[in-house]
Amino acid sequence: MSAPTLTRIGLASLVAATGLAFAAAPALAHPKPPKPAKTVPVRLLAINDFHGNLEPPTGSGGAIVNESGVSVPAGGAAYMATHIKSLANKDTVMVAAGDLIGATPLISAAYHDEPTVDLLGKLGLDVSSVGNHEFDEGITELKRIQDGGCHPTDGCSPAGKWKGSDYDYVGANILKEKSDRYALPPVAIKKVNGVKVGFVGLVTQTTPTIVTASGIAGLKFTEEVAAGNRAARLLRAAGVKAIVALVHEGDSITPNQSPDACPVTPGAGTRIAQGLSPDFDVVVMGHSHQAYICKTKDPAGQDRYYTQGSSFGRVLTTIDFQVDKKTGEVVRSSVTPDNHVVTRDVTPDAFTTQYVQTWKDRVATVANKPVGSITADLTRSSGPTGETILGDVIADAQLEATKTGGNAEIALMNPGGVRADFTYAPSGSEGAGVVTYGEAFTVQPFNNLMQVVTLTGAKLDALLEQQWQNGGATTRILQPSASLTYTMNLSQPIGSRISNIKINGTPVTDAQTIRVAANNFLVGGGDGFSVFKEGTDLWSGPLDIDALVAYFGGHSPVAPPAVNRITLAG
Repeated sequence: MSAPTLTRIGLASLVAATGLAFAAAPALAHPKPPKPAKTVPVRLLAINDFHGNLEPPTGSGGAIVNESGVSVPAGGAAYMATHIKSLANKDTVMVAAGDLIGATPLISAAYHDEPTVDLLGKLGLDVSSVGNHEFDEGITELKRIQDGGCHPTDGCSPAGKWKGSDYDYVGANILKEKSDRYALPPVAIKKVNGVKVGFVGLVTQTTPTIVTASGIAGLKFTEEVAAGNRAARLLRAAGVKAIVALVHEGDSITPNQSPDACPVTPGAGTRIAQGLSPDFDVVVMGHSHQAYICKTKDPAGQDRYYTQGSSFGRVLTTIDFQVDKKTGEVVRSSVTPDNHVVTRDVTPDAFTTQYVQTWKDRVATVANKPVGSITADLTRSSGPTGETILGDVIADAQLEATKTGGNAEIALMNPGGVRADFTYAPSGSEGAGVVTYGEAFTVQPFNNLMQVVTLTGAKLDALLEQQWQNGGATTRILQPSASLTYTMNLSQPIGSRISNIKINGTPVTDAQTIRVAANNFLVGGGDGFSVFKEGTDLWSGPLDIDALVAYFGGHSPVAPPAVNRITLAG
């Protein structure tokens, strides 16, 4: 009879019965290996509305209120690069919500924003929605920026042949006008830790009203929610369940709040964040240049965050979440957003510092050239009528540039096109009161064409009534040249607020014809001023920046004019 086999169970019984301890016994237990993690982490690192601010922005655009309620200097590519390095990890996808280029300082604009696009790629940007300013030079130029090749008119930059962007531009609500086909890729897919994350790009459907007609020629911009939902279905059909919206649209906020607060006035941004289908797990926004982190409910009643990170590289947004490895879905309860101020109390990144300096040196000859002088600050600060010192000066410059050839009698300037103040204090080595070309370009960076059209007195009145839009929710006061005066009565209903229009002191009649100068953005009906499109006898003249530079050349030192062209009734 053979000896019995001592099984693992028998050994255990023996130990229990005899009270003997065997040092080797635990090795026979073979504990089960830990179960693999059911989820994997993903971090989004987001920017928006960078607008080519390679150098630290100045003035009010160079500061932001931090989490403690204190206004601190913020922004600048070299500082942003340092913060990116501290926030990015192996789980990170860097994303953006548009307006990375366009309306940029001269250091970037002089070379058609190639320096900005190149640097953002080097800093790790993976995918961005388009913004309205990506269309400033039209879809053909945007595709050149994306795909490469030197500028067809200005040729190659000092860096040589342009290689194209290292990141993808996406836009799901931009269609070719004739075919209704996508003008740009609607989505992008990135793989992180073995899971797929899909990104849908959307730009404000108001783009045709805020970009020159030539910039959006051949395109149509559809409603954001419907287009986004259609693109999300494409992603899910491709097996992508973790979906992020990159939306160039946003809301206004109560100012001077923490960047992590949600002091928004619900508008287009909130509408989109609430309306997008439950397929979307998080919404990254831009356009309104505000910093906020908000939470709403999607159409299925689930919590969903929507965020924005200010502008000009002053805030970086991180959004952390877990993705279920089996289903590919985002665990909604794990979504954790945070806005980080890009402070300047860190060591600027050495590579980026040198990169920016290289482009600064390349453009210095043009940027540092004095074009005139001022006797005091010329600012965009407005009083009760919305008229500003700097707006008046620019309108005067535009009128002077369009009198000969265009026979202009008055000029009107859109306030959103005035991007910075002229300050009397020296900003460099040029001395107090000196205005350089670079400073002038910062104020007027769009390279819009000056144009003149003929309007009747009745149409001029109707145009000025369009300064109040959306039932009065939007106010855009056109800045008038000194030749135009009128009275504004805010107690009257919209459509009946303008009276006593005079040109050079003479009352305007409904039937008389008036030659009105404005930039081609306004003449094309931009900012909702559709009456401009009813103008006749179109004449085109110099660029707006050239008009401003010529005015400084002929009138320096320029003193702040009296802000009295618009009179407030009552």
